[in-house]
Amino acid sequence: MYGRKASELVKEFATSEPGQLSTFNNDLYSQVLEECEGHLLHLQPLMRKIQEHENELKDKNRSEDETEDSEDERRKTEAEKTIIQTALKSDQFGALVHHLSLVRNKRCLMAYAYNRAEVVRSLGWMVDNVLPEEIDEKLSSSEKEYFKNHVATLQSYMSELDLHLTVDTVPPKDPYIKVRVKEDIGEVALSDQVANLAQHAIMFLRRTDAEQYITQGQMEELTS
Repeated sequence: MYGRKASELVKEFATSEPGQLSTFNNDLYSQVLEECEGHLLHLQPLMRKIQEHENELKDKNRSEDETEDSEDERRKTEAEKTIIQTALKSDQFGALVHHLSLVRNKRCLMAYAYNRAEVVRSLGWMVDNVLPEEIDEKLSSSEKEYFKNHVATLQSYMSELDLHLTVDTVPPKDPYIKVRVKEDIGEVALSDQVANLAQHAIMFLRRTDAEQYITQGQMEELTS
């Protein structure tokens, strides 16, 4: 059935948790593209046949206007026109099916790519330059390139403003938060101190310093 694979692609994204990405389904995406190419291959000869049928009908009508045929010849011409019109309608309906299927597949492909791109773009506000491995492996090569370019543009803009826009998009109640270090990070120069971020260490850090490590899964915020 035409459009089934494209529908599966959209449903796959729709059933994901909001703001979360599943692995880019390159296999299904490619299958939908192949189906689009198939529709185009069917559509092109049908459009040529439609044009040919229309030209035949014009010729028949012109011939009727220019000559006075006998009753038998007129009946023969009408029968021929009926056959041409039947073939014309058949080809028109066939072309319409392939055209609408092609448009529907295109919209599904665009919806899948666009909605994933929206999530990828939002990641640029939550991480710095490097995506966590578990997210990076879910992206296609074009999505990785899109993230890279988006982050570069964002970093350039923030550099011009001399303002870090990706930190504290929701105003914090306290500039310091309590965190637990999940991985051994080592000695790091923070904005107000040099700290040894050893695994399992619990400390109070500026939210702006801790945010990147929390996003990358190297720290967790302790709320209690």
